[in-house]
Amino acid sequence: MERSQEAAGALPDDLHERIRAFQESRAILSALELDLFTAVGDGGTAGQVAARIGTDARATEMLLNAMASMGLLHKQEGVFRNTAVTSRYFRADSPDNARPALMHIAHLWTRWSTLTDCVRAGTSVTHEEIAGRGEDWTEAFIAAMDRNARERAPLVVRTVGAAGVGRMLDVGGGSGAYSIAFAKADPALTVEILDLADVAPIARKHIQSAGVADRVSVRVGDLRSDALGRDYGLVLISAICHMLSPEENCDLLRRSHAALASGGRIVIQDFILEPDKTAPRWGALFALNMLVGTRAGSSYSEVEYREWLGAAGFQDIRLVHMPGPTALMIASRH
Repeated sequence: MERSQEAAGALPDDLHERIRAFQESRAILSALELDLFTAVGDGGTAGQVAARIGTDARATEMLLNAMASMGLLHKQEGVFRNTAVTSRYFRADSPDNARPALMHIAHLWTRWSTLTDCVRAGTSVTHEEIAGRGEDWTEAFIAAMDRNARERAPLVVRTVGAAGVGRMLDVGGGSGAYSIAFAKADPALTVEILDLADVAPIARKHIQSAGVADRVSVRVGDLRSDALGRDYGLVLISAICHMLSPEENCDLLRRSHAALASGGRIVIQDFILEPDKTAPRWGALFALNMLVGTRAGSSYSEVEYREWLGAAGFQDIRLVHMPGPTALMIASRH
């Protein structure tokens, strides 16, 4: 900060920029909601783009200019064109189109706007169970989870190992990305996914496309209350515990212990916080995401996971760090 700013009591530039950061995020999310980058295509004026997506030409030009100012579009002589990045990730005709997954973040916008009220209330003030959030929300949520899972699944499989597992249960397995990766790693492995009725058809579609429908199946059920089964060699609980309260997690881990065969393992993948819960930063922020979106979810610490796993009867409890924002808690049933 320049001395004149400091003397005037002005906010540091980096702090001021962080406070206003929502503006760029909101502009990009609106562009994605409108499918603006697909409409730009190989080039177009503001009027042409507006006509393609049914928006106001003046307002569309303002949004296009903002995208260009952030380096997400090129503008020359009134014609807008996609950059290499937006062509690859934001256009519907690209095989790497991330827009369906990113729509989940657009859906989070409304929930995050209630954060102040949630802090006052101690829970989400707009909470709906996943089964009641509608087809658009569910498809965007599963698309987002699938994109993340496909990136991390090979790493998780290498870390955990698939050989000798025999039977695996994927609790709340979503699109089936982890189940598919484990099945492909060992042709002798069979996997059962437990998830909600709204999710099951999406999972079955991915499983069929992956060519493993003979060994990966989907069972409709509620992980909070339904029986998990018996004699599994591995129970995977990925990106689930943060949606649940401590009491719900204790119950889920007890039922998971009962579902495992002797010598079987449980693998939990999630944001694992340091004991004081201030790091890693993404995990601490994600706890707020659970505050605005769930009844009693949060990000939890290694200490809490160790306590819950021990109380459920697990042994050989260990934390395994991996590249990226999440880590693994692995334990065994003796």
